Amino acid sequence: MPQSDTHYDVIVLGAGGAGLLCAATAGQRGRRVLLIDHAPEAGRKIVISGGGRCNFTNIHTAPDRYISANPHFAKSALGRYTPSDFLALIERHRIAWHEKTLGQLFCDGSARQVVAMLLDECAAGGVDIRLDHPITAIDHADALYRVTHGARTAAAPALVIATGGPSIPKMGATGFAYDLARRFGLKVVEPRPALVPLTLGGEDVLFRSLSGVSTEVIAHSGKTAFREAALLTHRGLSGPAILQISSYWRHGEVIALDFLPDRPDGWLIDAKRHKPRATLAQSLRAHLPDRLADALGERLALSGDLANLPDRKLAEAERRLARWSFTPNGTEGYAKAEVTSGGIATDGLSSRTMEARKMPGLYAIGEAVDVTGWLGGYNFQWAWASGWAAGQAV
Repeated sequence: MPQSDTHYDVIVLGAGGAGLLCAATAGQRGRRVLLIDHAPEAGRKIVISGGGRCNFTNIHTAPDRYISANPHFAKSALGRYTPSDFLALIERHRIAWHEKTLGQLFCDGSARQVVAMLLDECAAGGVDIRLDHPITAIDHADALYRVTHGARTAAAPALVIATGGPSIPKMGATGFAYDLARRFGLKVVEPRPALVPLTLGGEDVLFRSLSGVSTEVIAHSGKTAFREAALLTHRGLSGPAILQISSYWRHGEVIALDFLPDRPDGWLIDAKRHKPRATLAQSLRAHLPDRLADALGERLALSGDLANLPDRKLAEAERRLARWSFTPNGTEGYAKAEVTSGGIATDGLSSRTMEARKMPGLYAIGEAVDVTGWLGGYNFQWAWASGWAAGQAV
């Protein structure tokens, strides 16, 4: 039988980035906080992020770099807890860091330093942390949320859902947050894998033979485009440009890659004038990895010297190379997704406090919510900002 209730001011479910910062913020405001996670260690996704160095924020954070059914929802939290605020915390704990491309900030050392920092902040707030404690029941009565974990039951007037989404299930990730939210009357925007490699079938399978080849591209899906590296894999397409565009892609849609983003219009016709004896594949090799250049040249089926190819054929080849179409047959799923798109619907939450509008004392933060950032530290910044917002409110 569970022991009698232990009373707290707030119970935070999930010791990931959002949950840790929320618990620390509330604890340092004098709240009595319990933080529970079924995993044996805190911050498991933090530890593996950024190749083990944690891309902990992005200095270019702005609301338009997040996807949500309500594109305005993230503005309040992101505006009140900024990358500079988290960087100040990093520096206060003397964690060395560096900026990589596109505003991405990483630890010089290990991602474990970020976890240790957040645990230290929790300790400073007197947070009671229970790891390796699966939750067996959650109830709400008499304005209190009761959480049973093992042989213990804790009660509090505030409950924070910070259990993330189902991406990277090998780390223990589940859809727990969505089931709990629905139980308390919150809607859930259909979750799906995001920042995830795309798989190819049909004629596109021919590109699988180029597994391991990488090149800079502009990837397009609808009106959205990203310029970064694309990686051809044995299953399809990956690399930063593809992960970015995957968050916008829907099943059945086409994505297009510009394989030569720096080539001006008419460059092949100019090549014909300057190197008439070169072949198309040779011209492509000057700008692309050899294997990719040969494969694209073969697919374009323009043989012989450039001098013998009509300008209209070369112009058509340019157009294809600038919008090479693929129709992915799917993604590599939650197992390879860096985050989950969709989640707890924002129309049921306060954008300032993250509290449920119709369920007083219930909060949702981080990846569990329908706010998904770009690749490159944006999702961590949402975790910190939403966690801080709730931590200030509970």
